[in-house]
Amino acid sequence: MKNPNQPVRLGIIGSENSHALRIAEMSNVAAHVPMRVTHIWGETPESRDATALKGQIPNVLDDWRAMEGAVDGVMIDHRHGDFHEEPARHFLSLGLPVFVDKPMTCRLETSLGLVRLAKEHKTPLLTFSSKPLHAAFQSFARDLRTSGGARALHSCGPANIHSKHGGVFFYGIHQVDAAVEIFGTEAESVACHVSGKNAVAVILFSGGRSATLQLLEDGSPGFHWTAHLDDGRTLSQSDKSDELPYLKSAQLISDLLEKGEVPFSTARMLAPVAILEAMARALESRLMEPVAPLD
Repeated sequence: MKNPNQPVRLGIIGSENSHALRIAEMSNVAAHVPMRVTHIWGETPESRDATALKGQIPNVLDDWRAMEGAVDGVMIDHRHGDFHEEPARHFLSLGLPVFVDKPMTCRLETSLGLVRLAKEHKTPLLTFSSKPLHAAFQSFARDLRTSGGARALHSCGPANIHSKHGGVFFYGIHQVDAAVEIFGTEAESVACHVSGKNAVAVILFSGGRSATLQLLEDGSPGFHWTAHLDDGRTLSQSDKSDELPYLKSAQLISDLLEKGEVPFSTARMLAPVAILEAMARALESRLMEPVAPLD
């Protein structure tokens, strides 16, 4: 049984994603949050052992199920969202808090199933993209709300639409999540135009609002957002990370384990999955595809 005077214990499933190491650094190395990463399982022994060494994670596992009874919650951190469902279901069924790194899964129905399971077991389930959490983007979003809102958003950034890690779901999640942060969860449809390895996606939201996303395989300049306000003005924001880019993420995961806190609504967590699912269909069909309802 966990000592109540000790930091909460996190187990990480997945080591090929850099976020595993970054959360361990915030927790174990820098001790910025009252949480310690105590166990890790990796897709390969090499990535697992390297992450454990750099992140000072004491227990490396050959089977992620061995975390049962040894941690207070888990972080599921595969690059491909299709691999998130099995461990998420396993630990939610045990009543352990689960953080699933973005995307929750690559299918809305699968994500809805995890939400229903979490409710059935009264267990907190959390997912988010770290990009909208950064102070610069939050300031940008506040400026838009203060000005009365935006009618259109243009964004640009890296996203490999042919990625082996789930196509547009891998890294496309960042621009989609940012659009949801600005316009909310009521997306209606998505259209895409493909040009070589790049694509342009248009998301139509309720109220006649739209987001146009430039999905660039070589997105080395980083992310950029331009919003056209209802009053005719334009606001722009280049990507700017916090001084400690993963601190906010580590704090949210720590609060999930320690307090059971889930700071986002179910719709907020599911909307990016629904939009990306429609986007993936649109990339294939080259037609306007509807966004499925979030229930």
